[in-house]
Amino acid sequence: MLAVVLIVFSSTIPHFFQIGIFANIVEQSTFVGVMAIGLAIVIIAGNMDLSVESVAALTAMVTGILFCARGIGLGVTLTPEWLVIPASLALALVVGGLVGAINGFLVVRLNMNAFIVTLAGYIWVRGLVVAISGGRSAQDLAPSLRFMGIQTVAHVPLIAWLAIACFVIFTFVMAKTPFGRHVTMIGGNPVATFRAGIKVDRLVLITFVVAGAVAGLAGWLLAIRTSGATANLGTGMLFNAFAAVVIGGVSLKGGIGRLPGVYAGVLLLSSIHTAINLMGLPAHYTQMILGALVLAAVLLDTVKLRIRQKFV
Repeated sequence: MLAVVLIVFSSTIPHFFQIGIFANIVEQSTFVGVMAIGLAIVIIAGNMDLSVESVAALTAMVTGILFCARGIGLGVTLTPEWLVIPASLALALVVGGLVGAINGFLVVRLNMNAFIVTLAGYIWVRGLVVAISGGRSAQDLAPSLRFMGIQTVAHVPLIAWLAIACFVIFTFVMAKTPFGRHVTMIGGNPVATFRAGIKVDRLVLITFVVAGAVAGLAGWLLAIRTSGATANLGTGMLFNAFAAVVIGGVSLKGGIGRLPGVYAGVLLLSSIHTAINLMGLPAHYTQMILGALVLAAVLLDTVKLRIRQKFV
């Protein structure tokens, strides 16, 4: 689908087929793409995490408050300066992982519905962002961090390469490690997986922690790209991440899905956004197209499952 869309856009839209446009598509896919990784892993395990957008906003705001020099930024400096990169990244991963651990604890230990738990997380974490920022913004991120947002390699920003590296790493984890295979088994049949001696509850909890940590990474990258943070940063990214996951072939019923397909879904959505901007169409066309794509993907998933059930 991605290949067909790129060919059609390149042949019908003026100025679409050029390196700068393709580099822009990859760059735009960075933040939603990283967020979609954790969301996809949770869905493959048979659950849902609606809090990833707010978690990304929280980690972006924490990064901005600590390492920005203007607005509500505290202007924290480290010696040598390059230490700010691993320190801020570790903080973002810990903050995101902590929220994911809370979600996982409520779902696994208290047996609460994942949709409700993470919907509540979406609300209270965003409220926490507003509370700690007072509705104000942090600007002028530390130069050593801002450097990563403007540096390019082969016409592609460095942060986009980091997102691609994340997809490569987690693709390997999900396809070639016991963790990935067991998570897929849990999504397909948790009872049979449990009877096979696999610790289902622990793995489900880990998927929520991973989703939170990866969302934290997305927020860290977002703060770097915008050189700061605002209280409404990242609004609307959840739907794009969810759409990419579904379009990328991850079944909402769990147990089916691969991360390369998710990345292709992210690139597809980014390509559509770019094409609509080049044609000068109103933004609501993007929403209409995304909604249609999600419905088509869910319908296709339902048809595939029914066909599979008939032949099994």
